Amino acid sequence: MEIKEIINKIDFSKIKWKDIGFVPAVVQDYKDGAILMVAFMNKESLELTLKNKETYFYSRSRNELWHKGHKSGEVQKVKELYYDCDNDTILVKVEQVGGVACHTGKRSCFFNKVI
Repeated sequence: MEIKEIINKIDFSKIKWKDIGFVPAVVQDYKDGAILMVAFMNKESLELTLKNKETYFYSRSRNELWHKGHKSGEVQKVKELYYDCDNDTILVKVEQVGGVACHTGKRSCFFNKVI
């Protein structure tokens, strides 16, 4: 499917971008289901993600777009992308190149076990 067809398939008006223009994006390993990270996407980062088949996010602290792995080489190749039943969260299933998703050098950002 061509990128225009994919972008046209998504009704961006259905996605609840909140008043600030972004939604949470859960990033999951497409092979084993591990949750790798959670970030935020706006319409532009979602379009770039779909177009380039790698993840792009919106940094709230830096107020800018960022391409995951652009500097480190630990990019995320998009395999599947969904939005949830409430239209307010995106799920991105990826192949994590290099095996590291977290800026700490860990595979997943979720390594602080509570129970």
